[in-house]
Amino acid sequence: MTAPLVTALLWFSIVACGLLAGVYFTFSAFAMTAFARTGAPAGVAAMTSINRVIQRSLFMPLFFGSSLSSLALAIAGAVHRGQAGACAAFAGGVIYFIGMFMVTMFFNVPRNNALDASEPQSAAGQALWARYRKEWTAWNHVRTLASTAALILFVVALDMR
Repeated sequence: MTAPLVTALLWFSIVACGLLAGVYFTFSAFAMTAFARTGAPAGVAAMTSINRVIQRSLFMPLFFGSSLSSLALAIAGAVHRGQAGACAAFAGGVIYFIGMFMVTMFFNVPRNNALDASEPQSAAGQALWARYRKEWTAWNHVRTLASTAALILFVVALDMR
């Protein structure tokens, strides 16, 4: 990859990681706690609404774009490992792609789908909501940390260039 392209990918990834880390931090720090306090039917309704709206929002191009840019930076870092900042770009790309994208696809999304199909008024729906909050939030912490760590590593990579 050319130096200007890598620089552009680093800048894009830094901004995207920061924005997504902020979204994930919001849910980890207080949104899920607030939803829990509203009771299962209201909490499920709020979370399901967010999950549906987010799929048709600016979040999605940023989510997929940052995943692709982080993967490209990981590849560039591996291919050009002798260049300044390459190790940081590689590490940031791997951490972000696995810790944000893969975690989302394999852990958060399936739970979102199960929640969407639930009946929150039922005993089974209320049990699902309690399990969902605990498990989804734990995986969301991983996404928050991965996005933040990748952001730092991308800044380091850019600074070293």
